[in-house]
Amino acid sequence: MRYTTQFLLSALSAAQFPKPAAPEIAFLGRSNVGKSSLLNALVGEKAAKVSSTPGRTRAINFFSLSDESGRQRCVLADLPGYGYAKISKSISAEWPKFIEPYLAERATLALCVCLVDSNIPPQARDRQLLDWLRAEDREFLVVATKIDRLSGNQRTRNLAALRKGLDVEEILPVSAKTNAGVRELWARIMEAGSQ
Repeated sequence: MRYTTQFLLSALSAAQFPKPAAPEIAFLGRSNVGKSSLLNALVGEKAAKVSSTPGRTRAINFFSLSDESGRQRCVLADLPGYGYAKISKSISAEWPKFIEPYLAERATLALCVCLVDSNIPPQARDRQLLDWLRAEDREFLVVATKIDRLSGNQRTRNLAALRKGLDVEEILPVSAKTNAGVRELWARIMEAGSQ
């Protein structure tokens, strides 16, 4: 089935969030993990702006996904990245003001897709996010990006290290460049969106 993506809005506060209408899938991760590239690979078009400078996304960007009949199936929420050294402390300070309330209180939030870079060891900030989501009893899926950069042995080793370091049983490996794992991620998103 084909889907149409439409940008809804950028929110810098809870008051600006769209009216809850469909299940929402949030994309979270470090500023240079490839969130925008993966979103674009998922929807098959340049919906999210990809920047050569990590940390450009400052707001939560909402995108509506509609099926061929025009029915809204779900909403994708692209959250600002975290953990990038060049981002000023004032921007990092904004997280508790509107991002944490979104993740903790949004009734229509069905799944948090937590992106980690398969090329680097487990990061403390990623572990903190997963621990926080567990404490908030939020459904999440850990997705390892950029797997096209790893050989088979490296991939196996790195994914095992990420599973252990992040204390998760499952990590879905994907590549926005080759589309590896994108179909599997779509299936998980549609499953979460239909519950």
